[in-house]
Amino acid sequence: MRKLNLIISFLIILLALTLILSCKGKTKSDSSNASKKFVLITMDSIDEHWLSVKKGAEDKVKELGNIELIFRAPAGKTDPNEQTRMAEDAINQKADAILLAPSDIAALSPVAAKIKEANIPLILIDSAISTEDYDAFLSTDNEAAGELAGETFAKLVNGKGKIGIVHAQPAASTAIARGKGFETKIKEIAPDIKIVSVQYSDGDKARALNIATDIMTANPDLVGFFTSNEGSTIGVARAIEDMGKKDTVMLVGFDKSQDTIRALENGTLKATVVQNPYKMGFDGVQMAFDILNGKKVERLIDTGVNVVTLENIDIIK
Repeated sequence: MRKLNLIISFLIILLALTLILSCKGKTKSDSSNASKKFVLITMDSIDEHWLSVKKGAEDKVKELGNIELIFRAPAGKTDPNEQTRMAEDAINQKADAILLAPSDIAALSPVAAKIKEANIPLILIDSAISTEDYDAFLSTDNEAAGELAGETFAKLVNGKGKIGIVHAQPAASTAIARGKGFETKIKEIAPDIKIVSVQYSDGDKARALNIATDIMTANPDLVGFFTSNEGSTIGVARAIEDMGKKDTVMLVGFDKSQDTIRALENGTLKATVVQNPYKMGFDGVQMAFDILNGKKVERLIDTGVNVVTLENIDIIK
């Protein structure tokens, strides 16, 4: 009987040890496969451009698996202070990677330095900062895209006349680069084009409509507008339509949305420079994932553009 009790005791101890080792093994496995937290911060959650960035990021996360994607954006239009707070929250929440579309080239640079100090990979999407505190930057070559818009515009107005320009924010790197490219190309190939007004709408459609209405009222002989983002493009297109000037005021804009497609189809928008925001989000997540896994990535990625008119509108439908 004593011998039997010893055997039973031995088996109980053996079973307990097996369970302990099993639990330890499971804990180690769970830790190695722990979900990564990626935070995506865009300029807003209104324009289809940013929703396309989000969709691309979401699709790549689904493909890779084991990643939690947190999407953040200011409640209204662009707000660099709110973006800064969101990035600081991501640092405090120990995000594994941050994807950021900075709305102000200077204002977001300090928080980029904090992200670097926290040793968190930072992927810039669409727009730049004024420092080198980032790991990769996916964007349109905005100056070249502005030049392309300038070439297209000059042909539409036969190289002469008064024009207006409406950007989103004066401190956004995209507006600065696109405006520079456009104006440089216009001066080069169409010196008889006169820019009578450069205004900023914050990307707000209603504000852009009012700006364009005022410019056309003050300049009844205006021949066209260049707009460098989706909200400005749609607002100006609506102003042109409201004033019945779609045959005399040419509009070359930026970005793709259902509204820009409708504006192309009704003739208020003659051409739009279309970026690839889906690719920015999709590839941005992949680059963050690669960095976390010790792989080298290209630091600057040009995601490309197309000029879309009514003739080739099918490529964005």
